[in-house]
Amino acid sequence: MSALNRMQQIDTLLTHVWMVRTFLKHSDEAAEDDELREVHRVLYDYSLALGKPYAENDAATYLKQARKKLSKLQQATRLFLEIQPEISQHTNFLMAARSLRAAVEGVAALLAETADDADTGNLGEQSS
Repeated sequence: MSALNRMQQIDTLLTHVWMVRTFLKHSDEAAEDDELREVHRVLYDYSLALGKPYAENDAATYLKQARKKLSKLQQATRLFLEIQPEISQHTNFLMAARSLRAAVEGVAALLAETADDADTGNLGEQSS
């Protein structure tokens, strides 16, 4: 898979991250919970960091930045999954947790493939 294609697939997954972030940011619960506010800030920061390389169609920079910030995204996801049951059992929160977990796992898998490709020298097309 080309780097450009991988970037596009990751960015598609990030639409889920963005929607979870928006839901959390505007929830009444976020006004009352510092950890929940931190989660939606990290989700925002991750997406923001990738916006410029995506707009410039710069797959190499996008993937490098995505790898660099992945651990913070994963930590925020783990935190949300941990605190979500205490915050709310409403279906919206349950689905947000599932959506975020699935999207972040997908991003991590695509980035792991990128690392594997780099190790074998098989990066394909970098960007177009």
